[in-house]
Formats: sequence, structure tokens, C-alpha cells
Amino acid sequence: YYCLSRLQDLTDNITVCLLTGYQQANVVILHKDLADDFEAFCRANSSPLPLLYKSKCGEWSCGPLATGSDIREDCPEYCVFENGVLAKKVASLSSYTPQLQDMVTFYLGCSFGFESALKAAGVPVRNVEQGKNVSMYKTSVACIRAGQFHCPMVVSMRPVPEEKLDAAAQSTHVIPLAHGGPIHIGDPKLLGIQDLSQPDYGDPVKQCPGDVPVFWACGVTGIEAVKSCKPVLAFTHSPGCMFITDQKAETISPLTLEPAHCPLTFCISQNPQHYSIASKRAVQQIRAIEELVVEDPGMKGIRALFLQDELLKACLSLSHSSSVLITTGFPTHYMHNPPEETDGPPGAIAMAAMLQALRKEVVIVTDERALEMNQHIMRDAVEKGVIKTAVPVISFQSNGPDSALQFLCHDGDPSKPRFDHLVAIERSGRATDGNYYNMRGVNIKHLVDPIDDLFTTASTIAGITTTGIGDGGNELGMGKVKAAVKAYMPNGNLIACDVAADFAITAGVSNWGGYAVACALYILNLCPIHWRYLHSGLGLSLTPDQQSLRMACLPTVAKEEEMLHILVKYGVRSGKTANLGLEVDGLTFHPYHSDIIQRLRNLTLA
Repeated sequence: YYCLSRLQDLTDNITVCLLTGYQQANVVILHKDLADDFEAFCRANSSPLPLLYKSKCGEWSCGPLATGSDIREDCPEYCVFENGVLAKKVASLSSYTPQLQDMVTFYLGCSFGFESALKAAGVPVRNVEQGKNVSMYKTSVACIRAGQFHCPMVVSMRPVPEEKLDAAAQSTHVIPLAHGGPIHIGDPKLLGIQDLSQPDYGDPVKQCPGDVPVFWACGVTGIEAVKSCKPVLAFTHSPGCMFITDQKAETISPLTLEPAHCPLTFCISQNPQHYSIASKRAVQQIRAIEELVVEDPGMKGIRALFLQDELLKACLSLSHSSSVLITTGFPTHYMHNPPEETDGPPGAIAMAAMLQALRKEVVIVTDERALEMNQHIMRDAVEKGVIKTAVPVISFQSNGPDSALQFLCHDGDPSKPRFDHLVAIERSGRATDGNYYNMRGVNIKHLVDPIDDLFTTASTIAGITTTGIGDGGNELGMGKVKAAVKAYMPNGNLIACDVAADFAITAGVSNWGGYAVACALYILNLCPIHWRYLHSGLGLSLTPDQQSLRMACLPTVAKEEEMLHILVKYGVRSGKTANLGLEVDGLTFHPYHSDIIQRLRNLTLA
């Protein structure tokens, strides 16, 4: 143990500059009557408030962390709070010894403790390079309330080069008592932080070209908790002036980084900039699913349109979403009534079922002429147990240049989108000449409403992401791969959709892509690393009841066979053959589709 009882004599009290690599602790000292509530608050919010040690009442020392310590003297500077208001900052608490006899000290993990791990992983620590305290910000993320304690979470921010994001996540993930891995990567406004140059605590830290802001939960959350509770008297460390233990950071309950649980980062949006995280195991499972659904028994040649990880990134984005708009409907059979095909609606409902289980708002938009039929299909799907709760089915009509904006956003205000993700599955897409073509090159524009306008408008609105799912290249959203469609698909130069989505999922049959999305969402929300990141490091893991509910929403052979029976009831035909039966794209449900569904379930539940 290094004697630090007179650190206040140093001109720079930022303890990150001292004894690099030693575990540091945030400190909160409260009256004994509040101790149980605050301990519960720490347990419920373990990422910002990882509890290293709780003292006995009136205990100055902290034997498990630092031999010979005295909390009255061992922080360079303390904050004194009276009725929740900062009254003053002092270099010693010795004058408060009588009051401290009835108080309990909480030692909480600190991110300064993992900065040596970042350096060892080759990640530059910009605040150290610049000789500054780390930047800390209050967020719009509410901590989980416990007793009298509630407050917004505070985060620390370190700029990290994009190519080092995986290293930053992996090196800090294994030190949960120093806050663990990041809780957000990307645009600070997604955390309610308006200006990085104006931290609430600490110093502004400059980013270098190519850096991405990375946010970790921060123990200064304890100071905000004190402010919210308004105790008559309380003490904390002064931000940046921590208690230093005599233990190396990596020895404080480190996790073993097993390869399967290694965190991996993925960019899921550039407007706003947003990254997500999942374990290597979850990523491998989803990649296996993506490979399965790109099988091509119909010999369409769709492998030429395949882009790896589009399923993964689309589902990471959907996992972060709150409101999803799904569209489907390809009136390829222009000589029949209805002209729709059996590919599309089953996949749309499979996605909607899982999104509902994840507590997302879901709406389906389709053509006005097919609205009543699709509403009846939805009603029957609920009655037959294909989906638990009916999804609203609506239409979109273009009545002027702002129609799409008014539809997508409250009061037509781009800063208030109704939906944060649009998904098109087997939806006829607009070609370069403005027409809509089936795979035979027949123009079916007269049967199609301009739902493409929603996707083109969404591309101009920050915070709305789009996904297209297709099996031929003439579907809405597949404009992302239109060069490949024109080069490799029959009639490609004519039929290729010109409207690109952010993510383009290619499947042998589009329904399979919808099933894959449902399965991938299930996998992500069972992944502890993704779950933690999704919930900003707060709260408990998924309960068995929640897991069972979501498993029940996965596609099954029985549900999807029932779904086809419903479509046949309304005269919906197979896309390739126009057969009215249990067939999609010329492939009979048994053995083709049933086999894919069962194999998807096997991969998902492995």
C-alpha cells in the first residue's frame, strides 16, 4: 500500500496519473439508515456502481482493498453534500469524525482501473495522452430505482480509433468491477448528451481523426444518486480524485475471456453513428443461419447477390429499435385475383411475432387494394396461433411531395420519427425506369402503391434504418445490390430494384429471410453481452418466463404450414407456378420449406 494521505499537496489531483494499473475506487459515504437502500441500488445498477466493499458503520479502514487505509484522508479531495447540494470540497474528512461514526462507506469500481488494460491491448487512452481527467456526462438513461435512490446514469467517454473498438470492448469486458465493457459506442445524442465539449464532470478530451466516442458506465453515478436522495449529510470523492487500492486492476474479480464469449462490435448506422455489440458465439450462430437461408434449391442464382453479415447487422439494428414498419406484397400474378404470391406474408408475420415478443411496436403497410384481405389474413393468423397478437395493417397513398414524410414522422417533423426501422420482405421494388417488374419482366406498376417512397424518404431522416429481404433482386431494398442483379440475374437490367436499403438480406426464398430475422433476434436477446449493451449495463438478465415467451414466437413447421393454409383460403398462389396449394416459389412446403424451418430451429436452439 502506498501512503496517499497527503495527496492534496499535489498540484494535480487526478488519480489516473498515479500508480497506473492499480484498482481505484469511487467513494460514497452515507448515514447508516440509508446504507441498505444504497447497497440495493448498487446491486440493481452494477455497471455504473460495481460494489468493491461496504464498510461497517464507523469503519475508516478498508482492509480487503488497501492495508492501513483511512477513508478520512486517502482521497485527494472530497465533496461534502448537505441536503443533496454540494456545500464544499475539502482535502480531509477528519473534522467530520463524530458524524462519520454513524456512517457507512461504499467503495465502488472505477474506470481508471481498466485504462492499463486498454493500453496493454494497444488502445490509446486519449485523456492520459492529453494529461486530462476523463470526460464524464449525465445521460438520459435512468438507473433502476431502489428505495430512496434514483438518478440518471453518468458515463465516462474515451475516444477510440475505429479499428480498435473490438480491442477496447474485449479488454474492458473482463473487468466487471471496473465497470466492464462499453454501454454505448457512437453518437452521444443517443444517450441524451448534446455536446461532448461540455462534460458535466472532468475535462473535455479531444478526438483524433478516425476516433469513435466510446462510453462506459461511471461511478460518478453515485454522486448523482446522493443529489437525488438529498440526505442531510453525505460525502463522496471529488470526480477524478479516487481512493487508490493496493491491488492491480486485473486482479479484481477478472472474467476469463472465453473465445465464444468474446465481444465483437459492428456498425449498424452512420446517421446517427451507432455501433452494437454481440458475442462471438452469437455472431457465429447468426452467420450459420445466414448461410442456411441463402441455399438455392430453386436454382435462381441468388448467391451472386449475397452480402455477409447483412442479417446480423440488420438484426442488431432491429434489436435496438422501438417501432418497426414492415411491408410485403408482390402482385406477380397480374392475371389472377388476388395477384399476390405466397412468398412474403409468412415471413413478415414471423418477424412481427418475434418483434412483439421483444416489446417492439409493429405495423404492417401494404397496398390499398389488398388491405382488407391482409387484415383478414392477420385475423386468421391470430385465431390459428401463428401470431399471438394482431399487428395493425394499414396502407400508404401518396397525395403530394410530403406524403411519405408525414406518414413516417409525427407532424412531418424529421426529428420525431414514428418508426426507427423499416423492413421490406418480398415487396415489389421500383426499377430505374419507375416501373415495377416481376421476374418475367412484366410491368405490374398498376397493382403497386408507392411504398418505395417511404424507403427513399427514410434514407434522408436520421434515426430511421431500412432493411430489404429478397430472392431475385427486383424486391424493395435490393437496390443495394443492383449492380449484381443487373450482372447475374435474368432480365436483371430491366427488373433490378433501384431503391436501396441500408441492409439487403438475400435468401433462397424471401420467407426464409423473414424466419432468419426472427431466429437471429432470438439469439441476440439471449446473448448476455448483447443484452447488457442493449440495456446500458442496467438491470437483470432475461428471466426463464421471458425466454419461454420468446421461444414460443420462433417459427415452427406447424405454424408456417398453417400460415400457408390461410393464404390458400384467400386465393393466394405460389409465385413461380401460380399453383393454389401449400407451395412457395414452386417449392412444396414438404419437404423443402419444412426442412429449412426445422434446420433454422436447430441452429437457433443449439
